[in-house]
Amino acid sequence: MYEHMKQRSEDREQRSDLLPPLQGEGWGGEGVIRNQGSETPCLAPFSTGVPAKPTGVCFSREGAKTRRNGKLPLSPARGEGYKAHQRGIALIIVLWTTVLLTVIAGGFAFSMRNEALATQNTVSAAAARWLANGAVERTVYELATPRLAMEETWQPNGQSHTWQEGEAKIEVKAVDEGAYIDLNTANDLLLKGLFMKIGGLDEIEAMKLVDSVANWRTEGDVKRPGGAKEADYKSAKLPYGPANAPFEAVEEFGMVLGVTPELYARLSPFLTVNSRQSSANPQTAPREVLLSFPNVTPEMVDDYLARRQEALANRQPMPPFPGGGGGRSPAWRIEATVTMEDGTQFTRKAIIRRTGNPKRPFVALLWGEA
Repeated sequence: MYEHMKQRSEDREQRSDLLPPLQGEGWGGEGVIRNQGSETPCLAPFSTGVPAKPTGVCFSREGAKTRRNGKLPLSPARGEGYKAHQRGIALIIVLWTTVLLTVIAGGFAFSMRNEALATQNTVSAAAARWLANGAVERTVYELATPRLAMEETWQPNGQSHTWQEGEAKIEVKAVDEGAYIDLNTANDLLLKGLFMKIGGLDEIEAMKLVDSVANWRTEGDVKRPGGAKEADYKSAKLPYGPANAPFEAVEEFGMVLGVTPELYARLSPFLTVNSRQSSANPQTAPREVLLSFPNVTPEMVDDYLARRQEALANRQPMPPFPGGGGGRSPAWRIEATVTMEDGTQFTRKAIIRRTGNPKRPFVALLWGEA
């Protein structure tokens, strides 16, 4: 028994020699104690004969007291570096939140700006529209009201009249509808001249088109030599035939057999269905219409236009046209253009006819916009 106890004592002394020196005061036995806040691993206190086991962080009595008082200091692993790390994450979150809010606010501001501009444009366009309507009404009044002074009288001769209405600029032009060639009543020679000199057709093609126009506006199945009736439209594989009635609009001319889109674009500006005259009024007709008169040359037309412009400037009577022509029509083609301060522009196009009826003196044959 004695030998056995002696051997255990020697073993314990050998183990004690292998342990590092005490770094603090234990609490009740041998072992390695780490000072408060030390990072050096230590062994927990052990009783005599019990091997020491690593347990992690150990505290001295002062450390234990501090711990009991709730003032445990942070280890270096969770010290100032840990706080800085947390502050960095918070800063990143704040920055991203700020960016997100900026994007949302910018999108909202851009959307509101677009809506404000759209609203402003709508209001400006509506104002321009009503001002143009009023300008047409004023033009009708001026054309229908006689004046003692010749210079104060408005004439349907294509001259411009401008004035300012608030922040809007208004310009109107009125032309006698007799200045154009009527598809329903014009004579064949005038139509033929228009189709040849302005449309670019040869004499045979121009005469065929004259016959087709005549067949379109007349009843029955009797066909002119170069014209076209129902069977001809079917042969051309068109899904329609001639109206066999007067033209209701210039656009209907584009449906006549033989009229191509290019030909319609060249001729339609000089056609009408509202003059109800067999000829055109040379005092207001454009150059293209004057060239369509038979037996006139371009030199004759240019000379007449120069004399006509001089008479208009001096408020003198119009000179006679060598090719003859018709008189004024009771219908006026009016174009009123309104330009707002912000650049918004609206053009009203109207054709107004005098009826001679005191209860309804005027009627609108056309009310459109450019």
